[in-house]
Amino acid sequence: MTVAADGIATETEEDLPAAMARVAKVVEGALETLIPAVEEAEGRLIDAMRYAVLGGGKRLRAFLVMESAALFGVAEACAARVAASVEMLHAYSLVHDDLPAMDDDDLRRGKPSTHKAFDEATAILAGDALQTRAFEVLGEPDTHSDPSARAELVVALAHAAGARGMAGGQMIDMLAEGKTLDGPAVTRLQALKTGRLIQYSAEAGAILGRASTHQRHLLAAYGRDIGAAFQIADDLLDIESTAEEMGKTAGKDIAQGKATMVAVLGVERARAQADMLASQAAAHLDAFGPRAANLRALAAFVVERRS
Repeated sequence: MTVAADGIATETEEDLPAAMARVAKVVEGALETLIPAVEEAEGRLIDAMRYAVLGGGKRLRAFLVMESAALFGVAEACAARVAASVEMLHAYSLVHDDLPAMDDDDLRRGKPSTHKAFDEATAILAGDALQTRAFEVLGEPDTHSDPSARAELVVALAHAAGARGMAGGQMIDMLAEGKTLDGPAVTRLQALKTGRLIQYSAEAGAILGRASTHQRHLLAAYGRDIGAAFQIADDLLDIESTAEEMGKTAGKDIAQGKATMVAVLGVERARAQADMLASQAAAHLDAFGPRAANLRALAAFVVERRS
């Protein structure tokens, strides 16, 4: 943290990676606790769940939960449970996305996909169990003392993940392979498949903190825009990065005829669009002042990252 001439604390570039690493460690600990290894007959399933969710990824969604919750003084232990539940939900989607029936990818986070490390049936069950565990965690009293807050978290996550969210976006993505979609259609596809869960992650802290409707809407708008920027940056990485940098197979979007904003706009215009969305996302945080410095820095990070 540095202090500018006007006395307002600001984040330096070096602070964000350190903050993200700290949050990742906290959330990893929560995941270890919430999905413990067992010796019973179902142990193989739990091993697959742990393989899919532990020890990898940027924990971007978890970071959004933790940082948005911090704006309202939410206890870190409670925020970490919600962050862990989001990571479980996200991991389930990746496990299923990598299956031969979906995107058929053998590499995820720099290691074999869950269906390659175990088998397809176990991977399907692991995804199912991660999804249900995510909602179970949100409904438990340790997540929040107010039942209405827990119910709001459950309903909001279900909306983000279901037919009008992530699952619906994946369906549209599969139907769009080999077809030409215009900009608005691609924007909607990506908002559902990727953006809704990122938006939820930013909004979850406000739900935990029982924030005002206005504050909740600001964080939702931030999450919406950062989610759109994140996906365009991902599309750019698919054609500009390597499998070693990304930790997953590169070049698959083009090979599979995926509908992306890069395909619609071209590389330079797509990059400009991502930058504009990141700036727009940061502007939604003005009302939170210097407390939202990490979230502002994250908006820049999502379009500058190399993995």
